[in-house]
Amino acid sequence: MKARVILLGEAEAAYRRLNEVAGALGPGSDEARLLRSIEQKIAFLKENPFYGDNVPKRLIPRSYRVPNLWRVALTGHWRLLYTIKGDAVEVICFVLDILDHKRYDKRFGYRKR
Repeated sequence: MKARVILLGEAEAAYRRLNEVAGALGPGSDEARLLRSIEQKIAFLKENPFYGDNVPKRLIPRSYRVPNLWRVALTGHWRLLYTIKGDAVEVICFVLDILDHKRYDKRFGYRKR
């Protein structure tokens, strides 16, 4: 069964900004590579919603307010975070955030050593 992938809130805004910047800078830019990486991972999620790494429940930031959270590594140490909802008829992956490594560490409370 194929899944639908929907970008929500911050993830949708980040994707739109990235699309604009990548278009202006050209196909060889870091932004264009990140955009291609995101689009590739979304295609993977449509085929297999469990493609990413499952984040243990105790590590899910309360701000997301979701029962499950999955993480996919993107190019340049960026992360795509999503949750899975579904039933016997349809599976939907809601992309909640697209974060660089620094914001990802802050969101999950990781500290530098």
